[in-house]
Amino acid sequence: MPQSREGHLVELVDDAGRPIGTATVAAAHQPPGQLHRAFSVLLVAPDGRVLLQRRAAVKTRFPLRWANSCCGHPLPGEALAEAANRRLSEELGAGPVPLTEIGVYVYRAEDPATGRVEVEYDHVLLGEFGTDGPLRPEPAEVAELRWVDPAQLADALDRDPDAYAPWLGGVLDRLLYPSEPAGGPAGGGLPEPPRRPVGDASERPGGR
Repeated sequence: MPQSREGHLVELVDDAGRPIGTATVAAAHQPPGQLHRAFSVLLVAPDGRVLLQRRAAVKTRFPLRWANSCCGHPLPGEALAEAANRRLSEELGAGPVPLTEIGVYVYRAEDPATGRVEVEYDHVLLGEFGTDGPLRPEPAEVAELRWVDPAQLADALDRDPDAYAPWLGGVLDRLLYPSEPAGGPAGGGLPEPPRRPVGDASERPGGR
């Protein structure tokens, strides 16, 4: 079983995504929460379906809810592509995968079951991955995997939102409606970054 990441450092940011400090994962997710940099990966198959994972029961935030392919936090100063591919390997046994940033989603969500709070400046990253690609999900991270059509997923989110992680709708919107501005309770209408390869931190808001 992988070691807990609750003591790892995350990068605190302002509403524009500029670095302003650091905190541990545990501290950043204690009420009322601290805005910090995160990423959400969407792996998309050639036929357009996206890979979902059901979060493991031992997760400290939103366990057993369906979410996007992979999520995580870059270490302070770590490039997004490096951090995301590290987590793809740890969670799914996949990668490395070329990734493109398709938007930023800023949101706040409190887990009613655990009391933990997410206040995330979330970079949404898109990668192509075949449905026959090798996957070795880590049981301490992932309970289930499935491929789903994005439009059908959007309908399912409307019908049964509590079955899904609260950020998934906003992440999916970056895929379905790439021209819409990013934003959320913590950021309030941040501009949508253009699609671009991930890896050059200087090209991101709050580049490090």
